[in-house]
Amino acid sequence: MSDIAIRTQNLGKLYRTGQYIGYSLREGLTSAFAAPFRRLRHRPAAAPAEDDYIWALKDVSFEVKQGEAVGIIGRNGAGKTTLLRVLTRITEPTEGYAEICGRVGSLLEVGTGFHGELTGRENIYLNGAVLGMKKKEIDSKFDEIVAFSEVERFIDTPVKRFSSGMQVRLAFAVAAHLEPEILLVDEVLAVGDAAFQKKCLGKMGDAAGVGRTVLLVSHRMEAIMGLCSRAIWLDSGSIVSDGPADKVVREYLSEVSRQAELQGTLAERTDRLGNGRLRITGFRMQDRNGNPLDSAIVGDAMEFVLPYVTAGEPVRNVSVWFWVRDSYGRYLTCFWSRLTGDDFEHLPPEGELVCSVPHFPLMPGIYSIDISVTVNGIRADKIEKAAKLEVASGDFFGTGRPLDSSGDFLCEHSWRFEDTHD
Repeated sequence: MSDIAIRTQNLGKLYRTGQYIGYSLREGLTSAFAAPFRRLRHRPAAAPAEDDYIWALKDVSFEVKQGEAVGIIGRNGAGKTTLLRVLTRITEPTEGYAEICGRVGSLLEVGTGFHGELTGRENIYLNGAVLGMKKKEIDSKFDEIVAFSEVERFIDTPVKRFSSGMQVRLAFAVAAHLEPEILLVDEVLAVGDAAFQKKCLGKMGDAAGVGRTVLLVSHRMEAIMGLCSRAIWLDSGSIVSDGPADKVVREYLSEVSRQAELQGTLAERTDRLGNGRLRITGFRMQDRNGNPLDSAIVGDAMEFVLPYVTAGEPVRNVSVWFWVRDSYGRYLTCFWSRLTGDDFEHLPPEGELVCSVPHFPLMPGIYSIDISVTVNGIRADKIEKAAKLEVASGDFFGTGRPLDSSGDFLCEHSWRFEDTHD
């Protein structure tokens, strides 16, 4: 008996802008019904150009063994969700094929597999029946599903009245507890709150630990690293790298950083979010005397300087912060004006925001910086991978000896002896 749970061979999915190529039955019927109306609205003068077609997936081949936990990573539009939609037979491939050996539980988007007119209780039994489970099997899992989802009070309410977060809670609980042999989960977990996300990741870890196959699409590299032993990096519908999770994640994050650098200076970056009432135009480091620094020194006093401009007028109630990420993309710490009570009540149209650090605590290494600013509680600017932070070794404890430690942070501390004998 084969130990392969998922196999794809030369898998491809072609879309034409505005419609599907390679339909499932449902997509085909919908498109056929809508075609006359599309022709009334759009009367093309010529055959579609090659640019009208997009390969969401192209020549994708890989195998996943039973019991393996695999993360699928890549930028938005890389083809991750399309891959899961093909694997779950929501849509048919244009070329190649995909095989899945085992009972599949999937969570691809809010409300997937739910009937809005049915209650939460009825949808649990409907999903179990779709998975081929008998009523007795579903009965044995019902209380556990409801408790995990934390929607006990609304279990007999039609799902169409659930919030998106409640739908995600129940959908994941059903997908994870009805004992699928293969669990496919998209980034939809981001809809839930942080505590529920943590619980879901724990549940997926439990599933992988008992030999179930897990395929997880996520932008959270810490989730991929914590759950998956292997990662597949997709870009423009094709596999860029497939291997151990730590290796592939490093390669992906390195490329993300390189692309951010190609965007030019911080003032020129276009991949930013916010309404633009205040924009950060630079990021630099200096010592307490204003002398520029190429790198932070462990244990030294230093300052981070963020020049800014507004949309041409003074602004009020400004909160600014930046996060520090490690090489795996995990957030390590945050420097936030609100935490220290230093939010700015009034700022002129141009200036610099300065964050002082009396005793820099991060261990030597290369880190990245994400920056965000709000004006009156509304996001004005956010830039991911805004800058690179290099930290060099230093004499943190003032002992005259170089650092000899591991971990991410150094904490000030001291030791003493206390004589416990009289």
